[in-house]
Amino acid sequence: MVSSSSAVLLLVRVHVQQQHYGPGAFSVLASTVFWSSLSSLLETVQMLEWMGAVCIVLVLVVSAWPVLKRLAEACASDTEHKVQGPGAAAGAAPPLAFICKPSALANYLLQHCKSFCKPDSIPAWTWRSVPSLQTVFGALWPHDSTVHFVRDHLQLSDDGLVALDWAVGGGSGTHHKRRRTSSNSTSPILLIIPNSFGKITRNVLKLCEVGLAHGYLPVVFNRRSQNGTPLSTVKLQQFGDPADLREAVRYIRYRQPAGRLYAVSESTGSGLLLSYLGECGSSSYMTAAACLSPIFRCQSWFENGPTWPFNWALLLYQKICLSRYRTALGELIHTESLFSSGSLRAMEEVLFCQAGLKGAQVEGAWEAYWERNDPLRDVDEVAIPVLCVCSRDDPVRGEPQATLPWELFETNPHFFLLLTALGGHCGFSFPEEGPVLWSHQAVLEFFRASTEFFAAEERLKQSARRRGLSGVGKTFRHRSVSTCKRLPACSHNIHAIYNWQRSYTR
Repeated sequence: MVSSSSAVLLLVRVHVQQQHYGPGAFSVLASTVFWSSLSSLLETVQMLEWMGAVCIVLVLVVSAWPVLKRLAEACASDTEHKVQGPGAAAGAAPPLAFICKPSALANYLLQHCKSFCKPDSIPAWTWRSVPSLQTVFGALWPHDSTVHFVRDHLQLSDDGLVALDWAVGGGSGTHHKRRRTSSNSTSPILLIIPNSFGKITRNVLKLCEVGLAHGYLPVVFNRRSQNGTPLSTVKLQQFGDPADLREAVRYIRYRQPAGRLYAVSESTGSGLLLSYLGECGSSSYMTAAACLSPIFRCQSWFENGPTWPFNWALLLYQKICLSRYRTALGELIHTESLFSSGSLRAMEEVLFCQAGLKGAQVEGAWEAYWERNDPLRDVDEVAIPVLCVCSRDDPVRGEPQATLPWELFETNPHFFLLLTALGGHCGFSFPEEGPVLWSHQAVLEFFRASTEFFAAEERLKQSARRRGLSGVGKTFRHRSVSTCKRLPACSHNIHAIYNWQRSYTR
């Protein structure tokens, strides 16, 4: 095959030898070179077309492989899908499993939460069967929300600032007014904690819409420097440090003292919620909590990182957010190392594991950091019911056998795991879900059923007291209310709100 460069050399040679052979010979040679070059060009284009087609086919095969694999499994399997109840084994893989320690509350939840028994009905050939697409859809897909936010900046004890965004319903011109709910309102408060990177996702907006529609007062907690919150001090919030959240909860209780408080966290934001519940124990002010796609093994997650596209996206997003405060952060840390870090662990170490002002990293600082910030460090002190909604195909968290604390749900009566076969990371989009996501419906049903169970237990207890029966009261005493590990920091008392005292663990 003659290349284009060879054709140019032939034309030059023909031009030089034109005087020896005459114009006729030159025409013949030029025609020969032209057709030879055209033929070579066509062959090259044809080869490029084949190479492009092969590349496109490879890309399609890689993209469609999860769908094809699931379709093959669906065709090969004729077993009937069933929902697991309490105490289900972690090794089984049903489309929907409810895993927990058997208790009176667990039985009540199974009876009164319809979404806990809803089978998985995602067809194998749809995009919803691909976990990466579920994750991207739930996080980045645009959503025309009718919810608007009224922001409160809360100054903390160290002069730092966090922001509380109160969701209000849409309407013509209503969002331009500063609407505040009366402090005498008995409407329940829905505290929403986004991921630790501060990204307000599509699912957070939809949760605010659903909360408003069900009578809640949704409020979004924004950490220091995140989501437009000013950085008034050269201090960022560590991954599992609940000090800022504790002050925010106190402010919410001061502003809405008559309403029950519920909390929902998303993704890595669950680390902050679990840390708060563990540190404050029975003095958390909350009635119930839920975690959507939580990350439990956080140190291992930072060390190994999620799959490459998500690791790169999270790292880039955090660098973009912190670049706004590059000058201020330069007084405390090495910004060159911060913005050149190539992993989530490296960035976390630069931010929080240095010794002194722009000091070098200390040996053992990484392990000491996670001793203070591990979300499960005080998990035995959690005193309210917590629902965790996870999926087996989560591409951000990783394989469920290595990343889910199965023993926690099987031995601790306060933790409940709702595990789906599909759903990605904070996705959980199903074909026939309607305006409410299945995960949001499950969370709201969990809150309602837990509250009803506590109220029923309290009525039984009071009825027994009126009849002079003491036997019922003794059943609650074998599980005393846990005290807060850091009592000066959590001086409020949960029994000012309700005094059910863990009766559901009998």
